[in-house]
Amino acid sequence: MDWFFGLQAAVDYIETHLTEKIDYDILAKTACFSKYHFQRLFGAVYGVSVGEYIRKRRLTLAGKELAVSGTVLSAALKYGYETPESFSRAFYKFHGILPSAAKKGGALKCFPRLTTEKPAAGKNIGENTMDCEIKEIGEQIFVGYKRRFSGVPYGEERAWQEERFVTGTRAKQWLLLGASCDYSTDYFIVNNIGDDGYDFYIAYELDEWTRKEMFNPAVTGVDFMDKLGFETIVVPKQTCAVFRTERQRRPVGEYIDIRKRIMTEWLPAADFSLTDGAEVVALKWRPDDALDKKNEKYVEIQLPVVKNR
Repeated sequence: MDWFFGLQAAVDYIETHLTEKIDYDILAKTACFSKYHFQRLFGAVYGVSVGEYIRKRRLTLAGKELAVSGTVLSAALKYGYETPESFSRAFYKFHGILPSAAKKGGALKCFPRLTTEKPAAGKNIGENTMDCEIKEIGEQIFVGYKRRFSGVPYGEERAWQEERFVTGTRAKQWLLLGASCDYSTDYFIVNNIGDDGYDFYIAYELDEWTRKEMFNPAVTGVDFMDKLGFETIVVPKQTCAVFRTERQRRPVGEYIDIRKRIMTEWLPAADFSLTDGAEVVALKWRPDDALDKKNEKYVEIQLPVVKNR
């Protein structure tokens, strides 16, 4: 089954079972994907998580029904809310009015049913923009700090959340960069993806001694290191699809663009699926190697994958 037919089958299943508890394992099986691969691809293609889509569709239908007939209690129970109060809070957050106002003809929002269209034929994702290789990457150990991002890792919300997080925590970056053994590279790490968002880390590679002693006041001379929210992130050995932007003065624009293209163009056509591992982004802001005579920047994206059977 082609990936777009799989996603459409999943959407059809959701629409048929909106008044029931939806099992994500059954949903992924309907789409002929692994559960983790399905959730990431769904978010990349549609720009919303599976859970967010289900919630918005339920509230859309509940609003239409309340505008015609029915009670708040019946709508709450029908669309999976345990109490009228929890339903009213969710209803107000989505529609901007209370259910009682909907019954009086208040303006309602509508989240339409999604459809999946087969993408037009075009050049391969790596052509003239980036390289891709499948390789095994050994265990990586970082020190960094995180924020829980909303939305999906390949949605439009990620770009402005990244920018706000990076520009609002410069001091922490400079501190970790100073302690780093690799002055050429900053890292972003994405993991713990769920319907409520995902963990996004800004991180650096530090040597073993520094990781051990950075919280020791006798070594650092300060007593506030444990208050900065730094933590060790261990990314186990994993097989990755590795993508790189072209070397250039400002690779951020291309980096943002290829994130979604990986998911919507390369991955559906590739003989690989995503696994439940961490995405690692290496930001080569200060490259210093024999291949780079102009000291131009580039971004490398490492996505954990497994070959399809």
